[in-house]
Amino acid sequence: MKFPTGRKPPNPTHLVARFVAISWRDLAVSFGPILLISAAAIWLAVRLIQPAPPSTLTLSAGPQGSTFWNAAQKYKTILARNNITVNVLESEGSAQNLQRLSDPTSHVDVAFVQDGLASTPPEGLASLGSVAYVPLAVFYHGPPVRLLSEFEGERIAIGAEGSGTRELALKLLKANGIEPGGKTKLLPLSGDDAARALVEGKIDVAFLAGDSAQPPVMGRLMRMPGVRFFDFAQADAYARRFPYLTAITIPMGAFDFGRNLPAAPLHFIAPTAELVARDSLHPALSDLLIEAAKQVHGKSSLLQRAGEFPAPRAQDFPISDDAARYYKSGKSFLYRVLPFWLASLADRLIVVLVPIIVVLIPGLRLVPSLYAWRVKSRIYRWYGSLIALERAANAENSPAERRTLTHQLDKIEESVNGMKMPLAYAGQFYVLREHIGFVRERLLAVRERLSAMGDEMGDEMDDESGGHTGNPSGDGVRT
Repeated sequence: MKFPTGRKPPNPTHLVARFVAISWRDLAVSFGPILLISAAAIWLAVRLIQPAPPSTLTLSAGPQGSTFWNAAQKYKTILARNNITVNVLESEGSAQNLQRLSDPTSHVDVAFVQDGLASTPPEGLASLGSVAYVPLAVFYHGPPVRLLSEFEGERIAIGAEGSGTRELALKLLKANGIEPGGKTKLLPLSGDDAARALVEGKIDVAFLAGDSAQPPVMGRLMRMPGVRFFDFAQADAYARRFPYLTAITIPMGAFDFGRNLPAAPLHFIAPTAELVARDSLHPALSDLLIEAAKQVHGKSSLLQRAGEFPAPRAQDFPISDDAARYYKSGKSFLYRVLPFWLASLADRLIVVLVPIIVVLIPGLRLVPSLYAWRVKSRIYRWYGSLIALERAANAENSPAERRTLTHQLDKIEESVNGMKMPLAYAGQFYVLREHIGFVRERLLAVRERLSAMGDEMGDEMDDESGGHTGNPSGDGVRT
């Protein structure tokens, strides 16, 4: 191959690319976006992941020895099997329980709350479901009475301050035109104190709810001379007027078959008690509490059927999302097959693994293609320059322009020879080198052709100048 005058042949050592097994830079550029996206997804998952469930739980129950106090002790035993410690707090009743839940400084996580107490439920609370009926029974002295309004002007025990009994009694009496401050005397007696005062004749009417209105207590009071049970003939109407109330009927003879007590079906009303929690309660603890509620409150009695409670009855409080999910599909697979602590750990790890599976693994399958595109792009980008240079070489060019084109081709060749190229793409590299040589040959061919044309034109000019000389002697003699 001929080389232009003044240009040295290329140094053979400069014509060899720096071949490597793999280009780490190209690999980093290919991996980089996928790793960044995966890292961002994992970071977001970690930010949103539920923390481990706490090992302690505070439950506000009721008066010591009451039904809900005893139920809370059973909850404590059941949750202890999963290493969860339940701190049971004594309270005056549902009203105080609701007050504690509404106060973040009380650190109460869950409590039994009677429906009908919260006209406007506080924010941040949700129900895990209704767990039991809280029956309301009214006993009185005197002739038979069919309407609560007939108790106007009497001495009525409506329950202690802060109790759910008092709140419910005041609402029912108000619906019948009886309010505090009137001629009716409303006394803060509840439970055994109210029943004893009624038997002794110190009061005329006693509103009893919860433990004081359970079937055994009702049976004993009905055997007392002069004590009558108020039959809620309007029970269905009360249940429709106050949606949190349920009309309940105890059949004839349910208390004592031999004495046929009661001698006729008894009609009364009962609100339900809900297991209310803060909406920040960990989902795993929500499941455990509902599981405990099934064991504690799910048995049959005179007031309820087996399996009737717990139930997702939306009354004063909305059902929490975790409780709704549990009632619909039960515990998650992990919590069904693994111990609680292990299922909790696996549940949180899955949140981290999901971004890896969804983003990183499919992304890794794209890396070879991205890597190949990255390497080939360094080869292909020179072809545009070669095509433009070849087209320019085929045009009419001055010697200076041809030298410029040759210089540009030298620059391209020098840049190509300086590339760092993986061995797997050596074939494509040498094809590019061949194409550079092809363009160089075209440039040399054009130069040689133009040089030849110049020589021919010079010879023709010499021939023409020789034909005009005539007699070489120059003497001017005609021959």
